[in-house]
Amino acid sequence: MSEAGDGTEDPSGVVDWLRWFWTTEETPAVYVRDVVTSVGAVLLVGLLLFAASGIWPPMVAVESSSMEPNMERGDLVFVMSEDRFVPDAAPSHAGESTGVVPADRATAVGYTEFDRPGDVIIYNRDGSGRETPVIHRAMLWVEDGENWYDRANPDAVGNADSCRALQHCPAPHAGFITKGDNDVTNDHYDQVTGLSAPVKPAWVIGTAEFRVPYLGQIRLLLQQSPAGSLVRLRPPGPAVQQSATPAVAGTEPGSASPRDTAPRAVRIGAGSPGGVA
Repeated sequence: MSEAGDGTEDPSGVVDWLRWFWTTEETPAVYVRDVVTSVGAVLLVGLLLFAASGIWPPMVAVESSSMEPNMERGDLVFVMSEDRFVPDAAPSHAGESTGVVPADRATAVGYTEFDRPGDVIIYNRDGSGRETPVIHRAMLWVEDGENWYDRANPDAVGNADSCRALQHCPAPHAGFITKGDNDVTNDHYDQVTGLSAPVKPAWVIGTAEFRVPYLGQIRLLLQQSPAGSLVRLRPPGPAVQQSATPAVAGTEPGSASPRDTAPRAVRIGAGSPGGVA
C-alpha cells in the first residue's frame, strides 16, 4: 500500500480508510474534512457551554434597548440555569431556593450583576412560551397575597398611590417584580405596565451571567430578508415603537408600549412562530 496522503492509496479496513481521510490532499476529501472539523468544533463548544449553563441554547441576543446602559441591543448574553449555583441570598418558594437574588436583597448583601444590585433574569411573560422571552432585572420577591406597594420604589409605580391603584397588588401569586435598567424607556416595573404578572420561579429560564458586545447582531441580521424587511420568525420586534393606546398605570399616552420597550431575548438556534425579530 502506498504512503498515506500521496493520492495513490488503496486503503482497506476502517483504520486505513480513516487514516487516508485525515491525511489525503485530494480536493473532495479535504473539503469534507474541513466541514466535519468545523461542525465538530461548533458542537464541542456548544456541549461545553451546555455543560456549564444547564440550558440549551445557552446564549441569547438582546433585541432592544431597555437594559441599557448595562446591556446593549445586539449583545450576546450567556445564560445559566438559576438552580446551577444557588446564592444564599435567593428567596425560597415551596421549600426550594428560587436561585435568583432580587435587587432589594442584593443591596443588603452587596451582590451585583451587570453593575447593579440583583440578578438579571430571562423569563417567559405570564409563563407563555409562545412569545419572545424578556431579559430584565429582578427587583423584589413578593409572596402570594402580599401588599408590596410600600416596598416598591415610588418612582417605579407610576401614578399609583396605594396597593389598590397598583396592578398585581396584592400579589396574585408569589413571584418576582421585574424592571429594565433603562430608566428612560423602562422607568416602571413590568408588573405596573402590564408586561407580565409577578414572575413565578417556573417562568424563569435562567440568569444572565456575562455579555459579548455586538456578537448578537449576527443573529438579528439573519432574521432580516435580503431586502431588509423583517421576517416573521419571532415575537414582537426590536424597535421601540410609539403607541397611541390609552394610558395604564405607569404609562403615558403616546409613550412606548411596554411590550415594545421590553428587551427581547432571542435564543440562538431556536425558532418561534409568530411576530417579528
